[in-house]
Amino acid sequence: MSENLHHSHQGSHSNRILSERAELYSAVASGFFLVFGYAMTFFDVIDTRISIALFWLSYLFGGFFAVREAIVKLRHKKFEIDTLMIVAALGAGALGNWAEGALLLVLFSLGHALEEYAMGRAKKAIEALADIAPKTAHVLRDGRRVEIKVEEVVVGDVVFIKPNERIPVDGFIIKGSSAVNQAPVTGESLPVDKTAVANLEQSLKSFDRVQKESKLFAGTINGSGVLEVHVTKHSSDTTLARVVRMVAEAQAESSPTQQFTAKIQKYFVPAVLVGVIILLFAYLVIDEPFSSSFYRAMAVLVAASPCALAISTPSAVLSGIARAGRAGVLIKGGAALENLGQVTAIAFDKTGTLTEGKPIVTDVFAFKGFNDSQLLSLASAVEAESDHPLARAVVEGAIKKIPNLKQLKATNVESITGKGIRATIEGKTVIVGKPALFEEEKSSAPSVENKKLISELQASGRTMMVVRFENDYVGMIGIMDKPRASSAQALKELRDTGVKHLVMLSGDNQVVASAVAKEIGLTEAIGDLLPEDKVASIKKLREKWSKVAMVGDGVNDAPALATATVGVAMGAAGSDVALETADVALMTDDLSQLSFAVGLSRKASSIIRQNLWVSLGMVIILIPATLTGLGIGPAVVMHEGSTVIVVINALRLLAYKPSL
Repeated sequence: MSENLHHSHQGSHSNRILSERAELYSAVASGFFLVFGYAMTFFDVIDTRISIALFWLSYLFGGFFAVREAIVKLRHKKFEIDTLMIVAALGAGALGNWAEGALLLVLFSLGHALEEYAMGRAKKAIEALADIAPKTAHVLRDGRRVEIKVEEVVVGDVVFIKPNERIPVDGFIIKGSSAVNQAPVTGESLPVDKTAVANLEQSLKSFDRVQKESKLFAGTINGSGVLEVHVTKHSSDTTLARVVRMVAEAQAESSPTQQFTAKIQKYFVPAVLVGVIILLFAYLVIDEPFSSSFYRAMAVLVAASPCALAISTPSAVLSGIARAGRAGVLIKGGAALENLGQVTAIAFDKTGTLTEGKPIVTDVFAFKGFNDSQLLSLASAVEAESDHPLARAVVEGAIKKIPNLKQLKATNVESITGKGIRATIEGKTVIVGKPALFEEEKSSAPSVENKKLISELQASGRTMMVVRFENDYVGMIGIMDKPRASSAQALKELRDTGVKHLVMLSGDNQVVASAVAKEIGLTEAIGDLLPEDKVASIKKLREKWSKVAMVGDGVNDAPALATATVGVAMGAAGSDVALETADVALMTDDLSQLSFAVGLSRKASSIIRQNLWVSLGMVIILIPATLTGLGIGPAVVMHEGSTVIVVINALRLLAYKPSL
């Protein structure tokens, strides 16, 4: 976290606390003078002017913050709730009903202070993230260890982490091993075993290739081991810093319901003012004094003020986002929160989402005079130039199976999108790709025997890679990515939350995709998809199911994530692309976080609906009641009571726990 960001956070945090306390103290003082003044009215020997003076003091303390806010709004030509309350209180005072006017301001200021407290509590749950990273770090400078401010640590520094210390930076371990508590960032309940990178030179070239077992994040807590960490990001750009910034930005994004209530307020408040002005002249139509018409108009003004409506959705949205953040789920705004709670279908990328994302070589078949060593030498030389998970699996599998593997050099490397890769080795053309790639070339398609073998292996969940050397098929390699142990249970939990359709989108052969889908309990599997085909599939799903979420790694699946109603990136911790592209980011690879997020979003949507019914229902009840004689006092109590109800209801989200 940059120093400026930290100071800004501290300053705004302190100012908000002072503001919350000041308004609360002011509301309490207003209530004290109201009660004291009202008590004075029971003593005939005491001058009534003393009671009125005490009511005035109640007005002063109860109306101070409301007047201040109303002035700001009026300067921007906005007539909002504060303005209505002040007019109603002044109207009551003008009629000599000082006690009722003071009661209005006491309860309004108390309700507003409660709103601020509720919003502040939710914000504190989010802002607490900003304070978990250490302010200093021990680094190696000029051959010795020194302690410096974390803002002064630069990319490339080596940071030393002692046992049980909080980790101050993002980076990877170059020496040591330990169990690290990642809960502050990812929400994982158990410590994660971390160890040094196997190949330091390769890790220094590309941080993206570093295994998760070696990556560390700022704000997490070291276990019992001593670690040396190579810094990969400045403190202002760590995963934690980015999450804090994005959650802060999410607070400002309106949900569909917030936009709806904002529109209501925009037109409703001026309409109320017009209606009240008309009611002032009711004495001209019905036989009553002006004071009675005026009093009724002020009572309607109180009844029609949409205080509860204004706070009902923002309080629920902010509480939901805060609760999700504590569990390692980043929800980017009210729209994402509400939409996720309304999805009826979820599409999943296969590799790394439903499966472990660590494909391994399971089968090697060499023919045409080649042996396993020669086949793997060719395949690994070509695949070494690719970042695809299957390519890495071939390279790692070759090294593991043949320890003294002959290293070949591939040139003229050309990717065949979604199907394979072509290269030149020692002047000869080598192609490694899916069987479908070669099926397109009818003149040199694999033999019937090879096709039969491919089908058998695909039916058991293998992804097959065919190797062709010039015009000869020299072998096949079977690769398998095991489904995550938690996938089946997580999918069951999603069905329990009410998601009706669970579909897997995969670039693998349809037979392979179907085998995996059947094993873990998916509704449907769609295979043989290129990246652009996934986008088309999402569009079709939206036509059928309306609200559709797409779950992927946020890198290769970015277009599909953007096309879905809600894009969900899994394993987003440490991935800039995942954090940027998705509407919802699961910080770990634990798919159970998704069922938690969907359940939380559904609960948030339910609470928002409840709050709307309470807030709008109270207005609907109170307007006719005040028109037919209900006084300002009872109207104020019922009106502010509804505000308290919706705030407390929204705060329940902070304690949300999924039902077991």
